[in-house]
Amino acid sequence: MKVNHYRTVESQPVTKEGAHGCRVRGLVGPADGAPNFAMREFEIEPGGYTPRHSHPYEHEVFVLEGAGEVYEGDTAHPLRAGDVIYVAPNDVHQFRNTGPERMRFLCMVPNSAANAPVTAAPECSVATGKS
Repeated sequence: MKVNHYRTVESQPVTKEGAHGCRVRGLVGPADGAPNFAMREFEIEPGGYTPRHSHPYEHEVFVLEGAGEVYEGDTAHPLRAGDVIYVAPNDVHQFRNTGPERMRFLCMVPNSAANAPVTAAPECSVATGKS
């Protein structure tokens, strides 16, 4: 069993192309003995966003605080604390903080995702409102 406060895990900047103002913490994963899933915590600053991307695995998200949008392809869905999101395998998606405060969410992915390809959407390298 592992019990600790999330702040004891150092956050790292998300360095994938197309990310802005986004940090991640790896809270639980294979190194902790978790055989199937990894839990990550993302923090997105106001105006920040994750890369617009897809991958061949699902993930589940729980919004802890803040407000924003999640893009499913070109369709934006509003988000707020308490919302739950399921992202299906290969769905192009992106999380954006549209609120005045930091947005935080938990994201669970299968451990097999560690070696799976992540495909940045072509518009990630273009400076648009949907990067």
